[in-house]
Amino acid sequence: MFLGTHTPRLDEKGRIFLPAKVRDELSEGLVVTRGQERCLYVWPSAEFKLHVARQLEHTPVTNKRGRDYVRMLSASASAETADRQGRITLPPVLRQYAGLQRECVVIGAINRVEIWDAEAWSAYSDEQEPVYANWSEEVEPHST
Repeated sequence: MFLGTHTPRLDEKGRIFLPAKVRDELSEGLVVTRGQERCLYVWPSAEFKLHVARQLEHTPVTNKRGRDYVRMLSASASAETADRQGRITLPPVLRQYAGLQRECVVIGAINRVEIWDAEAWSAYSDEQEPVYANWSEEVEPHST
């Protein structure tokens, strides 16, 4: 399970340090993809294969929205392994998509990690925090 907020920097080679708290769960490899709201999703390889890819395999090719989603997710996805220092390289196409410069924010999102440009995360968080504080209905899919 991935939790918390971390603020690593992107180096000049497009590498980012994975926070120590997430490295163990990502040590067997990971997949970096485009995410929603212009962030990057980082999935453990096993989670990506068993859940994300398997669900998407069932998307009918006759469903245009489904085809578009699968294409955008998979076309720039990158299988990575952290180096000994815990760094991963983010391909240029993904850095560009997420607008990543030097200052980044890495958040835990339960079953994945998200990588955000620091300014984009700040704007998103500022917008969402009051909404979150005032939610009056359940949003969990399996709540009773």
